[in-house]
Amino acid sequence: MSVAVVLKGYPRLSETFIAQEIQSLQKAGLELELISLRHPTDTAIHPVHREINKTARYLPEYLWQESKRVIRAWWRIRKSPHYSHARKVWLNDLRRDSTPNRVRRFGQSLVLANELSDGVTLIYAHFLHTPSSVARYAALLRNLPWSFSAHAKDIWTTPEWEKREKIKDCAWGVTCTETGSVHLKSLTDSPDKINLLYHGLDIRRFSEPSSFDEKRNDGTSPNKTLRLFSVGRAVPKKGFLILLEALAALPQEFYWHWQHVGGGSDLRKLQAHAADLKLKDKISWLGPRPQEEILSLYRQNDLFLLPSRITKDGDRDGLPNVLMEAASQKLAIISTALSGICEFIETDTHGLLVPPDDSSSLLGAIRKAANPDLRSAWAAAAFKRVHHEFSHHENILPLVKLIRQHQESTQ
Repeated sequence: MSVAVVLKGYPRLSETFIAQEIQSLQKAGLELELISLRHPTDTAIHPVHREINKTARYLPEYLWQESKRVIRAWWRIRKSPHYSHARKVWLNDLRRDSTPNRVRRFGQSLVLANELSDGVTLIYAHFLHTPSSVARYAALLRNLPWSFSAHAKDIWTTPEWEKREKIKDCAWGVTCTETGSVHLKSLTDSPDKINLLYHGLDIRRFSEPSSFDEKRNDGTSPNKTLRLFSVGRAVPKKGFLILLEALAALPQEFYWHWQHVGGGSDLRKLQAHAADLKLKDKISWLGPRPQEEILSLYRQNDLFLLPSRITKDGDRDGLPNVLMEAASQKLAIISTALSGICEFIETDTHGLLVPPDDSSSLLGAIRKAANPDLRSAWAAAAFKRVHHEFSHHENILPLVKLIRQHQESTQ
């Protein structure tokens, strides 16, 4: 018996938490089939990707690109006794969301349903929006149970009617923050279907760093330049435009340098804005980097910054893995007081949290965090918490149990 794992894109540098989970499920002895809606765009991969011995199968990213494959799938699946019901569900969704994206998802589900091996007993989708749509339609076409893992954007930008119906149809779902869990449970008469499951951090991949003696920089002179660091895609919800405004307001006599790791649609916009603010010489744009390089950068810097925010369409972070990664390297953290972030960081204990979209408060937090002794105390507390409460090993066990219980019930 195997589990078909439906992914939006694979492999992706920005989704180490998914690769970490797949590797752990594989290590637990589960048979997996990896199905991706998109081909990879990153040129590098993380070490964890190399430990996954399954090759992903790619559905047609756009139906016209593989029209013969889609038509062949439809020709075969239309004869199924379950086709009529699945088509009815999809048409009902299409009436409320009459977009090309909705048509594409049904076409992809036809291909998935046609090409799934006979041994698949569960379809499991990462993200509650488009991957879950494909998983749901394919599951209806094949008369299989399906489940989902919900994270951040997919929870807060998916229409409520769609979330309600997906939860009603699924066997179970997991989500990675208490805030997300409470919200999803409020949408169903079967709240036991929703399980809180933090991603956690695979501590084995993040060995303990050296002491704080080398992190005494306080920005008071060029040879004590405060080394700032961020990892995150250049997209609105990460708040890097707000960070640039805060950095521009730092006094001339305060010495700092910021390194940014990540790609993203707004990267050129950020770079241009930094140039307009006369910050070009104080920033290093490093682009996407594999995990082993990022690990080294955590250790080289003094302060981790992630000013997450809520966008106009409701998109926001859940609990970004990079915060736990920074904590594992005893790197002090400044972030914002949003949902899942507050579940990991208590301000002035494990780091500093400021209101989102508030460059003045962010500026004050950076000035406060210039104190090496405060950074040391926060980092030590966050290091302890990630080890004791947010270990990936402990948090993956409930997911393995859910899948195995399902497999046992189908035997």
